[in-house]
Amino acid sequence: MSRRAGMLTGALLAALVCALAIFLYAKAVPYQEIVEHGPSPEAQANPYLAAEHFLRQQGINVEHANNLSVLPNLEPRQRSLLLLGERTQMTPREVDQLMNWTRAGGRLLFVAEALWDDNTGSSGDLLLDRVHLHQLLSKDLKAQAPELIKDRYPELTKLYLEDEEAPAYVGFDTAFHLEDPQNLAQAWANSALATHMMQLTLGLGSITVITDAELWKNEHIDQYDNAWLLWYLSADTDVTLLFNTDHDNLLTLLLRYFPQALVALLALAGLWLWRSAVRHGPLQQPAPKARRQLEEHLQASAAFHRRHNGQEHLLHALQQDVLRRARHLHPGFEQLVVAEQWQVLARLTRQPTRAISQALSPRPKQRLSSAEFCRQVAHLQTIRNAL
Repeated sequence: MSRRAGMLTGALLAALVCALAIFLYAKAVPYQEIVEHGPSPEAQANPYLAAEHFLRQQGINVEHANNLSVLPNLEPRQRSLLLLGERTQMTPREVDQLMNWTRAGGRLLFVAEALWDDNTGSSGDLLLDRVHLHQLLSKDLKAQAPELIKDRYPELTKLYLEDEEAPAYVGFDTAFHLEDPQNLAQAWANSALATHMMQLTLGLGSITVITDAELWKNEHIDQYDNAWLLWYLSADTDVTLLFNTDHDNLLTLLLRYFPQALVALLALAGLWLWRSAVRHGPLQQPAPKARRQLEEHLQASAAFHRRHNGQEHLLHALQQDVLRRARHLHPGFEQLVVAEQWQVLARLTRQPTRAISQALSPRPKQRLSSAEFCRQVAHLQTIRNAL
């Protein structure tokens, strides 16, 4: 190809590339796409992160604690303590501390964790029993008359305030109901069939009991008036949210979700140790040296050779001993053929030739029985002793 043709080809290719680029540019339509990566690691570790941010936006100072060890350092006046985590390990002493803290002016809010048991006269929730409120299942309540339960939003909890024409709507779980048998509550909030929040006065402070705190978690706080209720209950105070964000370790999770598998694993380990430690027979005490005789040494030596070298090795050693003695007694014995050697041995030992052949013939590879092995050894010893 000439230089001119090459230049024309290159120019043509460049023109085609430019034309393709212009065409693609004219057809391309820009657009935006939002890719959801899910909650951030911080939000996954803290279910009430959105609630904390919301309260801070309202000018409320918010702190987070994992346990009640912070209580002695909390000034009760102008302070709200929200117990949103599990309290199954709470002790009577901690309950007394919370009651004293509230009497001194603190605002205490906690979630009822257990159902009232008429048979035992308690619920097992020490804090709930201390304020004399009972938690029941809504389905166990007596059905109300149809005209009393007509409600535009029966699944939502209504909170009525003075000077407000419409109530606030919040999303409590309607499966639970709070009951006040001693009429201690001074305020409450109900859905169509159940009560889900009660407030009591204690000394200079107040106690708010709710059936659940799911409405303030990250995925629900923006629904209905959930966020507003959180602000209303903690307005004009500093807030301490108490719930445990420490993650369980692997052993704790295995014990919680796979206890049977751990028990089976431990059982297998125990069986393996037991099997490894089993002996194949009782230990035999060593015999005292004073009673060891030459015959015992010979028997032990023979038993050792038979275990490690086999029967064939012992028989072969006896056969070689017989042949060695025959060479000593009959010069030129080793130059004779096998049949002539057997005839010489028969003459020297006065044994039949057939017996000599049976004793000196190579043995098959299979293992001899104890009786057959003893007969073969005795036969060879007889021939050897006769030389």
